[in-house]
Amino acid sequence: MGIIFVLLTISILLALFFLTSFLWASKSGQFEDVEGPAFRVLFENEEFTENNNASQNKNQCN
Repeated sequence: MGIIFVLLTISILLALFFLTSFLWASKSGQFEDVEGPAFRVLFENEEFTENNNASQNKNQCN
């Protein structure tokens, strides 16, 4: 019977830990922009190639 109280206490403490972690993440803005990183991955190569082409054109002019 004593092990039930130990396991119940541990499970309640673990649940409180996850609840506070979620609330902290939510208040700090972790869930503000959920679509931005997905679009950033898609368009990252285009920005890199544009910057790379611009630097190559500068090198060719010199």
